[in-house]
Amino acid sequence: MSARIRSSVVLGDRSLPAGYDHPHASEEARRIAEEGTILRVQVGSGVHGTSIGGQDDRDEMGICLEPPQYVTGVARVGDGIPFEQYQRHTVWDRPGGLANRSGAGDLDVVVYSARKWARLALAGNPTVLLLLFVPDAEVVHRDEAGAELVDNAHRFVSRLAADRFLGYLTGQRAAMTGEVGAHTNRPELVALHGYDTKYAMHALRLGVQGVELLSTGRITLPVPEPDRSYLRAVRRGEVPLAEVVAAVDAAEQRLIGLRESSTVPDEPDRAWVDAWLHRSYLASWARQPTLRR
Repeated sequence: MSARIRSSVVLGDRSLPAGYDHPHASEEARRIAEEGTILRVQVGSGVHGTSIGGQDDRDEMGICLEPPQYVTGVARVGDGIPFEQYQRHTVWDRPGGLANRSGAGDLDVVVYSARKWARLALAGNPTVLLLLFVPDAEVVHRDEAGAELVDNAHRFVSRLAADRFLGYLTGQRAAMTGEVGAHTNRPELVALHGYDTKYAMHALRLGVQGVELLSTGRITLPVPEPDRSYLRAVRRGEVPLAEVVAAVDAAEQRLIGLRESSTVPDEPDRAWVDAWLHRSYLASWARQPTLRR
């Protein structure tokens, strides 16, 4: 895959609003993420093809290589925590700060340390694995290290993903149906449709994409038809709850079956990932001989 895609990776103003005290939103964390970004893409409904009527924020995810003092030394960021990720949500800039919920037109960005991202991806985490399958049109920034990572997406795919997809699907379904202990922050959707249609769409999407990953080793983005149109119909509240629950249950059963019968490897290629991390960090540090704090 070509590494020629380039663009600004500016992550926000350097002067953050008063009370901007999220543990992963410090100025030092922002600088580390911005200077070390190797891959950043759009994720969320925009890349899945499931957004409707301009209701969505824009979600982006990235990977960065942090300086050596944060890996081999004891340097910390923010309130003295190790650097693992940087988060930037433009909705935090408005009155109410961290309590605000993102909506149409907002930008949500998370940039993971390559080491943390790799740990999550090797475990089959659906959210971070998605980054490997985003089409070029949705790539914000990609350098040579990022391109090599995407070219080797298959090395992260294994049957371990089955349990992760099942776990996420179960959580979304619980929120969709309002089960005891589940949380929904969209009471307006429940009032209008009788259930949280966005959680419902995500539960079914996870089933569709988990089945594809365990069957083919890849995730197609945006979601192919006819599933995409059906997911959008679910999100618009056009599908009765009972039908949605049945569809989610069917996807769950397919995932359970693939957990035992999938043709993808039992385990990811951890040796390759270790080697990629090692040479990518060393190459990044060689380009930045002066350590800065």
